[in-house]
Amino acid sequence: MAMLKREELTSVPTASGDLNALLGRGSEFEGKLTFEGTVRIDGKFTGNIVTNDVLVVGEGAKISAEITCGTIIVHGEITGNVRAKNAVELHHPAKMRGNLETPSLMIEKGVIFEGQCKMEGMEKGGIEKGGASKPAPAPGPVAAVKS
Repeated sequence: MAMLKREELTSVPTASGDLNALLGRGSEFEGKLTFEGTVRIDGKFTGNIVTNDVLVVGEGAKISAEITCGTIIVHGEITGNVRAKNAVELHHPAKMRGNLETPSLMIEKGVIFEGQCKMEGMEKGGIEKGGASKPAPAPGPVAAVKS
């Protein structure tokens, strides 16, 4: 198993600062992954991933999966749909092919994103005081781009 330098493990921000599990470079796994805390994948994964916590996809990772998570931070490749309850961060050189559903999306310059995005949670402002309804949503995908 390829070992990562300590700097590589700590260079990606995590919610708790602790890494609960690592699927390292050169590793391949097929199946269903469920976990609590923060997990980082740097190898190949095929299947389903379910968590309420943080998934970090390293630069060398190739994931083909349906993903339901709290927050996902992507530097590698994902093929499949992602539903994140808190946030999606796509950092260069990430490649995302699939649909996203999240209340918060950050796409860094240089990222490849092929799919649609539904910004869940944006409607929580809903009805304004006085009974006026919110304006109609903008057509098409909505995203923030970080340079």
